[in-house]
Amino acid sequence: MVENFEEIKSKFVNAGQEHVFKYWDTLTNDEQCKFLQQLSKIDDPSLFMRDVTDAILYSSSVSGSKEYTQLPASSFQSTISCEREQLAKWENQGLQLIKEGKVGIILMAGGQGTRLGSSAPKGCYDVGLPSRKSLFQIQIERMRRLETLAGGDLILYIMTSGPTRQTTEEFFAKNGYFGWNKEKIVFFNQGTLPAVDLTGEKLLIGEDRCSLVESPDGNGGLYKAIHDNGIIEDMMNKGIEHVHMYCVDNILVKVGDPIFIGYSTSNQFDVATKVVRKNEASEKVGLIVLDKSANKPCVIEYSEISKDLSEAKDDTDSSLLKLRAANIVNHYYNVQFLAKMIPQWIKSRNFLPYHIAKKKIPCIDIETDEFVRPVDNNGIKLEQFIFDVFPSVDLAKFGCLEVPREDEFSPLKNAPGSGRDCPETCKLDSLKRSTLWVLNNGGRLSSPEALVEVSPLASYAGEGLADVDGKVYKNDFILN
Repeated sequence: MVENFEEIKSKFVNAGQEHVFKYWDTLTNDEQCKFLQQLSKIDDPSLFMRDVTDAILYSSSVSGSKEYTQLPASSFQSTISCEREQLAKWENQGLQLIKEGKVGIILMAGGQGTRLGSSAPKGCYDVGLPSRKSLFQIQIERMRRLETLAGGDLILYIMTSGPTRQTTEEFFAKNGYFGWNKEKIVFFNQGTLPAVDLTGEKLLIGEDRCSLVESPDGNGGLYKAIHDNGIIEDMMNKGIEHVHMYCVDNILVKVGDPIFIGYSTSNQFDVATKVVRKNEASEKVGLIVLDKSANKPCVIEYSEISKDLSEAKDDTDSSLLKLRAANIVNHYYNVQFLAKMIPQWIKSRNFLPYHIAKKKIPCIDIETDEFVRPVDNNGIKLEQFIFDVFPSVDLAKFGCLEVPREDEFSPLKNAPGSGRDCPETCKLDSLKRSTLWVLNNGGRLSSPEALVEVSPLASYAGEGLADVDGKVYKNDFILN
């Protein structure tokens, strides 16, 4: 039995959460110890419940009082319109830094594939490519190819969550780490936050009656996870000075993109982000913009922009939207900047605000003592957003690089058959890109509708395919 039971209980009682001990006397000693261990991780339950109240108020606040505009040219460039010579300079600089061992990768892989009908981590998912490769395999092989191009090593940090950690490690081990050196992988977990009822007043109890319902703390939990797991120290010990961070669900992601690394480092940015172009005013995406009142970069959700501003056209090109830098959660970080700022971000509770998500949360109904699987939203999960730190970055030290959507962004978000951001669209987008690489290198197709899969081990971004010149490829051919 944990000796400080009364101390812990009094904290929760004072926070109005006495109900979490309703089933205490029915628990075994082991269950009581397990429960107290979880409860002890919440240092101040009263403060947490105030955070919940603040999050509910924050979510209902209107941001219309702020004035948003485009980032200045000093913070924004586009590979779509950039000269090839400039792209080559950035790429060479990025490759050199990789060769010197100064670049690390953070893969955010804490999500489960529940919306895809899978209980496995999303990175294990197979979207149906001819090779039947998972997202994890595609991305690891892309890194292997990049190492070959650069002549250096990359270190991979994989952020998992409680529900995905063991399954992810087992998947990597079962598949021989996809040819990657397992010594170059560091697994670490993001944190969790307790769920509450819809009123924000009561913590929810799990089916076993000896746990609080918890969920991952959002992609903004990356910063605390990095801090708690000593990741910055590990990077510094290994000589890593620059980091590329991305989410596992993007099948087109250019992991460790040397052009992005070169763009960010040549401009001496502390933080940079990739974006794709928002083409339709009605598209529901967050945007990277400038908050004119503070002269700081930030992300605004589509719900925060007025109809007039969302439809406004660019001052110099009326074919483009004025605000069009769509957020794809693909970032560069300077390691020294993270080492300096993360402790400050964590200490300031209000700096990274909690956002709420109303969900159907299985839990114990403390009125009936029954376990329920609700059909309607019955609770709130809290999360933090990774981009909420952007306003802490000096505008002169912040960069935004626009890249072609069809070349770099196709996320896996929705269930098969949903028609958008789903396995079928990911498969099609991936095959379209690799087929274009084949055509650009002189290859031909057996029919107009044929699509070819190019292995990431064969080409990182369309290079190394001279041998396809003059050859004819059938549909679903796998080019290894």
